[in-house]
Amino acid sequence: MNLGQVEQRLGLGRGALSTAKMPTADVVVGPVNEDGTLPRGTARGWRTETIDEWAATRPGRGARTDLRS
Repeated sequence: MNLGQVEQRLGLGRGALSTAKMPTADVVVGPVNEDGTLPRGTARGWRTETIDEWAATRPGRGARTDLRS
């Protein structure tokens, strides 16, 4: 799934995950910079299982992750 499909699967609006810390992509199509960053035009994709596992542990809106013990 691409980012748009992930947003749709999770019932989120378009662009909702643009700044989210996503799990490591299961597939990368296109060039990768020497430092590991992805240049514009490189596509990332995730398996359904990867997204479901990530979403199950993702904190909710406004969650204070700094208070976890």
